[in-house]
Amino acid sequence: MRRVRYESPGGPLFLEQAPVPEPGPGELLVHCEAIGVTLPVVRKVTEAPEPVPLGGEIAGRVAAVGEGAARFRTGDRVTGLCFGHGYADYALLHEAMASPIPDTATATDAVALVRSGLVALGALEAARPERGEAALITAAASGVGHLAVRLARARGAGRVVGAVSDPAKADFVRSLGADDVVTYREGGWGAPVDYVLDAVGGDLLTPALAALAPGGRLVAYSSGGGTIQAYDLLVGAKSVVGFQMGRIAREEPELYERWRKELWELFAEGVLKPAVHGEFGLEEAAEAHAAIESRVNRGKVVLHP
Repeated sequence: MRRVRYESPGGPLFLEQAPVPEPGPGELLVHCEAIGVTLPVVRKVTEAPEPVPLGGEIAGRVAAVGEGAARFRTGDRVTGLCFGHGYADYALLHEAMASPIPDTATATDAVALVRSGLVALGALEAARPERGEAALITAAASGVGHLAVRLARARGAGRVVGAVSDPAKADFVRSLGADDVVTYREGGWGAPVDYVLDAVGGDLLTPALAALAPGGRLVAYSSGGGTIQAYDLLVGAKSVVGFQMGRIAREEPELYERWRKELWELFAEGVLKPAVHGEFGLEEAAEAHAAIESRVNRGKVVLHP
């Protein structure tokens, strides 16, 4: 089979031939049809001190079932988060991380919706939104951010503001249901909001916190880090909470499953349709990563073996 790998920090990415892996206990061997490209994986290539397997969101058909795995059979369509080599024709997926793909959805729909949608929905839940409140979502054109905009609107936000890196993304974000769009370089982000869902972190944390009304909540789910001054929280009685989808998947599987079902229900109703920015062949993984690194993407970036 083909597999994407790199040998030193920063790349380059290249295709290699590798043996098809054997599923171990509790694992599924998935014949991949779509692979989601995410910023955390792109950052691993550029920032990890040693090369790591390129994992992430995969969708396809079960080709073989490991010992003890009982929820799925050969031929079932599944999607989930792969922690090993996921940029490949075949990948191993632990059964606990797998979920079925409805007949009405494609593999591309699955990788664009499930993981990104779970993060967006979980971050929104962590903000404890009240109907009619105002929301601000950073990275609003990203794979997670564009779904967060739609979910905030579906959950009854009175005003939704999308924050983006480039004004060229404004029309796309407005088409998702945002009332206003601001860019990171602007001096102010308009009227205060009740909660912020922040996917960027770093230097953007300060203006994101400043955008909150007194008593507002900021949910940080970025891998970009950053520092917040305690005084900035005290002055406006503001709060910050961190959200990580991996913890929910490991420690609260029933909640994870309930959120997953809600996403597919919203998809079936036409409320939550994921946008796909670009679809690339496996041999074009470097171009797919470049689309994420350059921040040009509007929606999900997907690889196809």
